[in-house]
Amino acid sequence: MKFNVLFAIIFLLQLLAEYNTELIRLKYTTKPLITLSLMLMLVVGTKLSGRFHKRVFAGLVFALAGDILLMKSSDPDFFIYGLAAFLICHLCYISAFYLDFRSAPELDKKGARIAILLCAIFSISFYFFIRPHLGTMKLPVLAYIFVMALTMMMAAFRNQRVNRSSFLLILTGAICFLVSDALLTYNKFVSQTNCAGLFIMATYMAAQYLITMGATARKLLNKS
Repeated sequence: MKFNVLFAIIFLLQLLAEYNTELIRLKYTTKPLITLSLMLMLVVGTKLSGRFHKRVFAGLVFALAGDILLMKSSDPDFFIYGLAAFLICHLCYISAFYLDFRSAPELDKKGARIAILLCAIFSISFYFFIRPHLGTMKLPVLAYIFVMALTMMMAAFRNQRVNRSSFLLILTGAICFLVSDALLTYNKFVSQTNCAGLFIMATYMAAQYLITMGATARKLLNKS
């Protein structure tokens, strides 16, 4: 409960800093606290027992690096480094979710096919929509979109392999991550809007919180 209250305060302060651009010091203070607080929550809640929790924790570490680098996103080099950090964050989450899928790969094949189809439709459509605006960033953004879709698929593949609450929390978190990354990409390359930062940060913070809570609540149903 204390961690939830702490994160709620950080969440609101970060949105306030996004809304009021003059609060730059507040923004630079609270943004790293997003993942730092979740790392603490995960350590206390799970003791990092097992590979799954260690990989989620590693994802939060790289997300922290990405948050810090993207605070300088006006510099193209820092944006690339931040993108790379979040790419590794996604890969850490994918590897964690894969552990759950591997526990019983024969389950829910219909759900897996639906997840693959939906993620393929979204990623292909979104890439071709923004492709004319990417310039020299076509290949890095294509790779990032592919990894985003893979994160979503692997989160969906956990169905019937873990307890329902963990599955729904992490799946919803992965959806929020997908929305946040899509908004960030659109705002960066296609069209900037005044309130974009609020929606990007709100969905991003919700994503990280839900994934962490899902990891904390995880109970593996099949240990074969």
